[in-house]
Amino acid sequence: MINWDHNATTPLRPEVAELLVRRIREGAGGNASSIHASGRAARRLLEDARAKVAQVIGAEPKEITFTGSGTEAAALCLKGAWFARGDAARTRVVVSAVEHPAVLKAAAQLERHGATVTRVPPGPGGRVDAARMAEALGPDVAACSLMWANNETGVLQPVREVAAACRRAGVPFHVDAVQAVGKVRVNLREVNADLLTFSAHKFGGPPGVGVAVVRRGVSLEALAPGHQEDGRRGGTQDVRGAEATALALSLADAEVEAWAARLAALRDGFEAKLRARLPGVHVHGADVPRVANTSNVRFDGADGEAVLIALDLAGICVSTGAACSSGSLAPSHVLTAQGLTPAQAHASLRFSLGRGATEDEVDRVLAALCEAVPRSRAAP
Repeated sequence: MINWDHNATTPLRPEVAELLVRRIREGAGGNASSIHASGRAARRLLEDARAKVAQVIGAEPKEITFTGSGTEAAALCLKGAWFARGDAARTRVVVSAVEHPAVLKAAAQLERHGATVTRVPPGPGGRVDAARMAEALGPDVAACSLMWANNETGVLQPVREVAAACRRAGVPFHVDAVQAVGKVRVNLREVNADLLTFSAHKFGGPPGVGVAVVRRGVSLEALAPGHQEDGRRGGTQDVRGAEATALALSLADAEVEAWAARLAALRDGFEAKLRARLPGVHVHGADVPRVANTSNVRFDGADGEAVLIALDLAGICVSTGAACSSGSLAPSHVLTAQGLTPAQAHASLRFSLGRGATEDEVDRVLAALCEAVPRSRAAP
């Protein structure tokens, strides 16, 4: 099996798996909110994990909030900032049109609570113009959100420039860094964002753990009230998950430059060979900065889903877009937002390489595509 769908999820790192198994064998452990010895031991492990995450991400430990997913973390930041706004006249939310559904659906929920949502489209290459985002800001804006790296195309967005514009406008700025952490250096204070979110399972950590980084002084209204996580997220904390996330993050951060260099070379070679062997091949975002492992390719005249199924039968895992949109018949909102027709979007596939990708895998994927794409194009 060749797994080229690492933007959907990544395998658990062996070191992380060993940690989880060891903790499970040690027993249930205590509730980190309890004051007895078992609870205090759990609290120490939790706070140690929080400190390690904060160190890597350029934040203070008190700014780290553990959640149940990246989706929950994004909803907490966007909806929490809107509900906690001090000025009732600030009803508008600004997002890009290529955000992950986690952000777009949270914004849509806010519309039902009276918010007005401004969705800023990207340019033809899928990159949002920072000036257009800045122009959308105003005294009526309660929050702004822009992803660091797009989950479908890998395109890197101008988060630093937008953060600066939001700071000038006095608007809380959220960065969805789910597809950036572990692929590029991510630092809260270097990007100067107010809110930043990511998900453990995207860099070799466990599923079911997200992180919301909430800069000191930024107010959020909890979606699930409670005293845990500094009042931002109620519920008994997953201490094992927090520990596993901290370990996976540290490991991913230590190898990010070497990872990016190796994967970019494999990805670029794959794209060049693909263009040489098949006509009508277009790489979305090829002319703008992207994360190293992601290639979103359009095969003109082919049915992307048919090609995906053919690859699956050949033991190759890829996707047509976001995993959370699986089963939807609608074309990718990311691709149509940058000017593609529905037919062109349906003819596109996402290839996202993992840490273990090899030249042999490139050759096998190319061979399978050279069979599947012409067959799809010839189908009535």
